[in-house]
Amino acid sequence: MNAIRPEVTRLRLDPVAYENLREGVLRRDGWRCQSCGAMSNVEVHHKLFRSHSGDDSELNLVTLCTACHTAAHLVSLKSQSPASAR
Repeated sequence: MNAIRPEVTRLRLDPVAYENLREGVLRRDGWRCQSCGAMSNVEVHHKLFRSHSGDDSELNLVTLCTACHTAAHLVSLKSQSPASAR
């Protein structure tokens, strides 16, 4: 028998509050990619994606450069593909 799980409510900020949080995360991380250390082309990445019930919180956000951010998403996509389940 499958138990019905209650819907998880996640924190999703309005655009102005999210921009303030994003800038705070960039400052916290010293405007440096937390994966490779690059200081150019940095972005904020959701560790647990919004599409997987990740929220907009400082604990769920990390600064990554564009290359590491792309790699993080590619790794996630590969782990979700049916071929990876074999």
